[in-house]
Amino acid sequence: MTQDPARLDGKLAVITGGGSGIGEATAHVFVQAGATVVVAGRRLAPLEKVAKAVGGHAIACDVSDQDDVRALFAKARKITGRIDVLLNNAGGPGPIAPVAEVDMTDWVSCMNINLVGAMYCLQEAAKIMTAQGAGSIINMSSLMGIQGYPMRSAYVASKFALIGITETMARELGPVGVRVNALMPGAVSGENMDRILARRAEAEGRPTSEIERENYTDVAALKRWVTPEEVGRAALYYASDLSSAITGDKMKVDCGRF
Repeated sequence: MTQDPARLDGKLAVITGGGSGIGEATAHVFVQAGATVVVAGRRLAPLEKVAKAVGGHAIACDVSDQDDVRALFAKARKITGRIDVLLNNAGGPGPIAPVAEVDMTDWVSCMNINLVGAMYCLQEAAKIMTAQGAGSIINMSSLMGIQGYPMRSAYVASKFALIGITETMARELGPVGVRVNALMPGAVSGENMDRILARRAEAEGRPTSEIERENYTDVAALKRWVTPEEVGRAALYYASDLSSAITGDKMKVDCGRF
C-alpha cells in the first residue's frame, strides 16, 4: 500500500520557537501525522510541557547564539540520525515605533533573532539535509514579509528578508533534493498578538478593540483571526509529500487579507 503523502511517519522535525503559539500548535499537528518532534526555544519549562504533551523532545536554544544553534542540531540529529523537517519559527515582534523614532538597539535585537538566528538554523539544516539528500525547510515569514506596515520596520525587514532567503535556498538546495518554502501568516490569535495589541494601544493612545477591528479582523475576508493550528496544518503541507514538487513557494495563511 502506498504511504499517505500527508503522513510524516519516521521523520524527525525540529521546531524553533516551539514552546507556545504556532510552534506549539505545529508540534501537535506534526506528531499527529507521525513525526518525532524536537521543540526548541530559550525557556526550557514551556518546551518541556509541550514535549511531554506530544511525546517529543525539548532542547533549550537561543537562536541568536550560533553555538547554541549548532548544539541544538547536533543533539536533535542524534535522536534518529536524521533531521527531515525544520520549521524555522523562532522570532519576536520587535519594537513598535515609527522609523524616525525607533530605538536602534531594539531594532538590531529583533534582526538578530528573526533574521540572523534564522540564518544560523538554515546553515545547520542545509548541511545535514544536503548530506541526507532530502529534507523540507519551512521558514516562518509573515504577511508583513510582502507588504510594509507602519510602526513595525524591524519585523517587516526581517520577514521580507526571509522570503528572499527562501527563494535563494530553494535554488541552492533543489539539486540535492531539499525543498525550502515559506509561510506567511496574517494575524494569529494568542498571547503574542495580545501583547502586540496592548503595545500598539499604548503607543497610539487608542483602545485595543478599535485597533483589532481596524487592523486585523475587519480587513480579513473571513472577518476573524487565524488560529495557530491553521498555520500548523499549512506547515504540514510543506513538510509532507503533499508538496513534493513545490519549493521556493510562499503561502499566505491570513483569512483573506488581500
